[in-house]
Amino acid sequence: MATRILMPKLGLTMTEGTITEWVVNSGDKVTEGTVVMLIETDKVEAEVEAEADGIITHTANVGETLEPGEPVGWLLGEGEQAPDGTIVEAIDEDTQETPSEIQEEILSEEEPTVETQQEVIAEEISNNEDETTQNSRLLASPNAKRIAKELDVDITTISGTGPGGRITSDDVQSLTPTKESKPDKTGRLKASPNAKRVAHEKGIDLSTVSGTGPGGRITSEDVLAAPPVEMTPQIDQTTPVEDVPEEPQTTEVVQAPFAARKAAERLGVDIGQVTGTGPNGRITKQDVFSHSRTVKPAPAATAPAASSGIPGERIPIKGMRGIIAERMHSSLQEMAQLTLTMDVDMDRVVELREQLKDIGKEELGAVPGYTDFVIAAVAKALAEHPAANSQIDGNDIVLLEEINVGMAVAVPEGLVVPVVHGTDQLELSEIAMETSRLAEAARNKKLSLAEMEGGTFSVTALGMFGVDAFTPVINPPNSGILGVGRIRDDVDWDGDTPIKVQRMTISLTWDHRVLDGAPAAEFASTIKGFLQQPLRLLA
Repeated sequence: MATRILMPKLGLTMTEGTITEWVVNSGDKVTEGTVVMLIETDKVEAEVEAEADGIITHTANVGETLEPGEPVGWLLGEGEQAPDGTIVEAIDEDTQETPSEIQEEILSEEEPTVETQQEVIAEEISNNEDETTQNSRLLASPNAKRIAKELDVDITTISGTGPGGRITSDDVQSLTPTKESKPDKTGRLKASPNAKRVAHEKGIDLSTVSGTGPGGRITSEDVLAAPPVEMTPQIDQTTPVEDVPEEPQTTEVVQAPFAARKAAERLGVDIGQVTGTGPNGRITKQDVFSHSRTVKPAPAATAPAASSGIPGERIPIKGMRGIIAERMHSSLQEMAQLTLTMDVDMDRVVELREQLKDIGKEELGAVPGYTDFVIAAVAKALAEHPAANSQIDGNDIVLLEEINVGMAVAVPEGLVVPVVHGTDQLELSEIAMETSRLAEAARNKKLSLAEMEGGTFSVTALGMFGVDAFTPVINPPNSGILGVGRIRDDVDWDGDTPIKVQRMTISLTWDHRVLDGAPAAEFASTIKGFLQQPLRLLA
């Protein structure tokens, strides 16, 4: 029995997910519980397992972003077809390239020679001849059929660019000129959360943006591609009407599928100069190849030089790096962040930790690290300073009922912040066990969305790198974050007598919209007090 594979809903706040990898190729047999694909949300990377045995068929490609519940593939029996009548064709994953791979390939290619063009053209002509011999039945993905229905497009008039001439969602969308996004039945514009955020940051009216997503849905790429908002110049009342310059005409949208654009990039062809012979003037791959024989190819695309004039490798800001960049930039733009530093004497913590090490992990469950002491102190201080355990919601400051301290964990791809839920209710050894478990899960990419959500305050440590103080950036929607420096040897003076002490600097960044300087300093002092009297953390 056919089983549909859907984009999962990982938590209440998830609005969309991106396929980052198909672990299993189309046409392969899988058993229930096998990991078939990897997805990425704005919070976490996750594995998606097969819910039944069967032969897997992909209907969505790597890089596609879909809403929870949207179909991405099927699990079928031997010789079975998808319930919607789609013919199942095995896709050769080795021939599929992600946009980033295409970009890397283009940047690495030399200027195409005449011989190269002839080889590519010959290959494409051969492929086109093969495609004409395919079964005359309609080859189209479920997504393509759904989008065609939403856009009122006759799918039988579309030339497929997928394997074996299969019609993809890109083929359907490229056939239809970009439409202005219209409100849905509730009166709301159809736009992704990222698109709304970007539009708000750039001051762009979403009603003026044309959506290219399914059903005219506006994506963040649509907003970024929208022309910048310009001030309308005032017209001098003495200027005759005929002297007022006319508005420039809107440029026509080039109708070309991804495959045609990719071929144009490979051959150095300006796709805007190509005459389309497909339905409604749509540009096909063959049009690109034909055009390339009549013009001298443009130089191959090269990475623009850095501002210093020195060329270098270009790394796309995407995936986890893109999420971090987006959230941190947004945090600094939207909050009034300030940072104070304070020295803490850690002699008693060092001494207590040595005593706990003597008791042993077997009896305690885990020996607390220095960051565990800080997390415990922060949790108790938050209970005494509820304004620091808050977030802004519209025009309100919400004092949160739970104390859930997040801890920053460095991973090869960037940074994640798993959360110790109910931190103030845990004993020090329990905090140590939980932070150890979460850190291990983070390094192995096993964190669940629940373990990444619900944080009310964050702690980040750079002391292991020899850092004393720094200015950590708040993790939205929190109102504060504490940076932890190294424990260093320092000196106090008893009259003329020097006394060696072990000291650590804490760096508190807070949102001035929520806390003023004095209460923020009091909060930091409370943390310091718990660390300088660590037996209170065991109570």
